[in-house]
Amino acid sequence: MALCGCGKPVEKEASKEEVPTTPVEDPRAIRVGVFLPLTGAKAAFGDATLRGAKLAVEQLNAAGGVLERPLLLVVKDSRSDAEGAVAAVRELAAEKAVALIGEVTSVSSLAAAPVAVELGLPMISPGATHPDVTKAGPWVFRIGYVDPFPAVVMSKFATSIGATRAAVMYDPSNPYSLVLEENFVSNFTAAQGTIVARESYATAQPDFTPQLEAVKKSAPEVIFLPGYFAEAAKIIKQARAMGLDMPFLGTDGWESDEFLQAGGKDVANTYFASHFSAEEKSERTVKFVADYEKLYGRAPIALGALGYDAVNFVADALRRAGGTEAIALRDALAATKDFPGVTGNITLDENRNPAKSAIVLRVADGKFTYLETVAP
Repeated sequence: MALCGCGKPVEKEASKEEVPTTPVEDPRAIRVGVFLPLTGAKAAFGDATLRGAKLAVEQLNAAGGVLERPLLLVVKDSRSDAEGAVAAVRELAAEKAVALIGEVTSVSSLAAAPVAVELGLPMISPGATHPDVTKAGPWVFRIGYVDPFPAVVMSKFATSIGATRAAVMYDPSNPYSLVLEENFVSNFTAAQGTIVARESYATAQPDFTPQLEAVKKSAPEVIFLPGYFAEAAKIIKQARAMGLDMPFLGTDGWESDEFLQAGGKDVANTYFASHFSAEEKSERTVKFVADYEKLYGRAPIALGALGYDAVNFVADALRRAGGTEAIALRDALAATKDFPGVTGNITLDENRNPAKSAIVLRVADGKFTYLETVAP
């Protein structure tokens, strides 16, 4: 368990990666549960989200807390799997968390959401995009855009760069990958494009030669690859070695420093839809990026920004609810309008989802570069 409380930050020379924590818990603290993949295959997602969340707590507590009480994060590792997410939710409920921030992947969020509903505990996902996450019930919310929007964005982007022939590679066992694949195909064909290959793969697959050979024979102009960063980097590297030098298109599951490190020069000429760009020039984004870089020595990626927004989103609802009573907090969250997040303004609809723009990022020179913003 990691805790973040209300004390003054303690400087550490050795590393800027850790946010200082308060050694003694204030009994007045409002306990907010956080469950994220901090170990396992998706740990990079959890680490990025937690950094943003901890920065938000430090700033809130430095400004006097929430309802004149300090905010305390109670953090659990969901271990990059659905079972771990369910266990983490139950542990956080037992430890008197008043709300849950998590999970960030669709698979784990889909598993955790019914448990949050069962327990009557508000759950706010920073990054899960599958449309069924909030369908679990009125206790489940999200602050990021909803699939299939990023698939629509990338279909339109493919058309905008003149592509008329596209191949798709996807993981049918991953609900996130599957819903994006289906919607890219339907939107691309509706725009008079042709899907020349639809190849499925398994996440743990060590070699993608059969799928890539089929893709190569189909002669696509672009390849849509909705999946997570680890397998996406592997597939793209192997594709480049086979002479497939056309653009790859993806979605927010690619956005991780590990994608850049594992992919190296091979992930140049790739594009994906995401929630945020550190290059955006609004006043609040510029301040957030500066604060984040000062603390961590690096620019935030989308999940860092979403983690930051999630904490402030909960804090805003706590103030409007006037306390921590569960139903009042749930209703305040549902009534959120024009909350000024660094990832964009958040107004929730009747299904507790926001309508937010997507950012198209280009991978070039070993970094994610802002290309354009696409409205919903």
